[in-house]
Amino acid sequence: MAATDVTDRQIMGETPPQAASPGLPDSMSFLDHLEELRWRILKGLLGVGLGVIVAFFFSSFIMEEVLLGPAKGDFFVYKLMGINATDLDLQNRRLPGQFFTYWGTLLVVGFIIGIPILIYQLWAFIVPALEVNERKGTRFIVFNITALFITGVAFGYLILTPFAVQFFSNFQISEAVRNDIDINAYFSALTMWSLSSGIVFQLPMVSYILSKIGLLTPELMIKHRKWAIIICFIMAAFLTPPDPISQFLIAIPLLLLYQFGIYISRVVNRKRDREIFGPEGRPK
Repeated sequence: MAATDVTDRQIMGETPPQAASPGLPDSMSFLDHLEELRWRILKGLLGVGLGVIVAFFFSSFIMEEVLLGPAKGDFFVYKLMGINATDLDLQNRRLPGQFFTYWGTLLVVGFIIGIPILIYQLWAFIVPALEVNERKGTRFIVFNITALFITGVAFGYLILTPFAVQFFSNFQISEAVRNDIDINAYFSALTMWSLSSGIVFQLPMVSYILSKIGLLTPELMIKHRKWAIIICFIMAAFLTPPDPISQFLIAIPLLLLYQFGIYISRVVNRKRDREIFGPEGRPK
């Protein structure tokens, strides 16, 4: 715990990066780093646990209004988009089905709520090894990873899920077959679409990090842009129902994220070249 407390003070700027309290070594051993990482992971998981507790206290609202919202024909997104939606007939076909679905979904919601704490703890483990000027950049990374993840989850919930739910619930191969959807399948699909969108929206940060370490250039991204377009539409086909409107709703944001990644890579590489070669283009 002592090493963890020292690291916390270093992050807050109370001590220099290499200055430890009396009696502590200037550099940590491999086992000390493992101990530090263990405490950071535990603190991050504690944040997720707090998110689960928050989700539990608001479980009635989260279940009824948020998670079951897209299953209702009067969901506000349908009204905003002018979609003539129908209610889903959800069923539970297993005796403990509702119990496990309830707690499994609360865990996912708690993870989404606690993700900023988890990301911060991982950042706090890395930051003591960085120079003071490098820490500003890592704060930028932590903030944007969190913001992009939440934005992606919101996109998956508000845009992707309503279209997918209505498409699949109304698709029939025959009038003799009725769509009675199992609650586990519904909640699994909803969380998969939302979390997948949150992960996909990390594309600009992937571009930033790879450009920062010199593995990616804007020229390379522009050269392979046509393949990126194909991949975006393939990903959209996997993440959406097989109708062109839903695929475009997902593919277009992916393409915009890719284009934004090109811009980020260009900015990062220019800054990196100035640091290496100087403003006159000669090595320092």
